[in-house]
Amino acid sequence: MTVLAGARRVIQKLGPYQSLALLLVPLTLVEPLKLVALFVAGTGHWLTGTGMIIGAYAFSLLVVERLFRVVKPKLMTLIWFAKLWTRLVALRDKVNPWSSVPVEGSKTG
Repeated sequence: MTVLAGARRVIQKLGPYQSLALLLVPLTLVEPLKLVALFVAGTGHWLTGTGMIIGAYAFSLLVVERLFRVVKPKLMTLIWFAKLWTRLVALRDKVNPWSSVPVEGSKTG
């Protein structure tokens, strides 16, 4: 068993509020970092700021998104979270209708 698979099993055994707390840890680190990166870029260090923004978004996509996929079933057991998530997805689909259309695999012929 790899380290990632072991970590996934441990995370899946957490309760819903523990999963929420675990998800909030990287979010509370990466979101303020994005604002700091904008400040750094605004003070004239645009290469450093751009690098920080790219790194923060990469971390957000690679870590937070995967962690959310693991803890989402537990979070959906929370009534208030399930209602909020359903409303947000419905709003997203209303604003951007093509986001809910399934994409077919590439077919030739």
